[in-house]
Amino acid sequence: MATRIRTHAGWFFCAVVVAALAGCATPDTRSGTATELSRAQATLQDFRNDPDMTWFRNHVKDARAIIISPNITRASFVFGGSGGEAVVYSRERPGAPWVGPAFYNMGAGSVGFQFGVDVSQVVVLVMSDRGANALLSPKFTLGGDVSIAVGPVGAGAASSVTADFVSFARAKGLYAGVSLGGAVINPDYGANAAYYGRAASPVDILVRHAVTNPNGRPISEMLGQMSRR
Repeated sequence: MATRIRTHAGWFFCAVVVAALAGCATPDTRSGTATELSRAQATLQDFRNDPDMTWFRNHVKDARAIIISPNITRASFVFGGSGGEAVVYSRERPGAPWVGPAFYNMGAGSVGFQFGVDVSQVVVLVMSDRGANALLSPKFTLGGDVSIAVGPVGAGAASSVTADFVSFARAKGLYAGVSLGGAVINPDYGANAAYYGRAASPVDILVRHAVTNPNGRPISEMLGQMSRR
């Protein structure tokens, strides 16, 4: 009987995990991408207002690009995984206008015995040309193809950090935070096509500026304001 109860509990938890992961996915539709963009805007506002995110606010002006993920879900039951949708804004150099959004997928696999579901807001500042160029590739790995560091929070606002990517997380649930080392990032071509009404690569969006959508302006304007600090 005890074995049967444990089995049922395991299946129930797996169902919760699948539901949580499915909730993070953005449908490749115009309305789905609009919802994701609205969540990204709210996430950026949360980080802008968070008193512990002083380092983040002070260094947006130095960044080449920013990755905003409203929901990074980490769910583990023996075999775990993490993943979520993300939007990217970029610029040619510090001081230039912010351009975007480009939609991306972020995911990684892990093996462990953690038991819990965690949903976090994540932003990543891209601090180097190498990092900005990685965003134009078909796929890259954080901590492998580019360096990544966890950004200082709270009293660490005066700390010096040297890395291609600097990540910040606001976590809920049973995990204290989110480790992005080993995460794989790749463009979400379906979401980009849905949002812009035609096929669009990251190069088309972030470099050539071949496609536009006025719905992306609020985040561009917010980043512009933060960059003038």
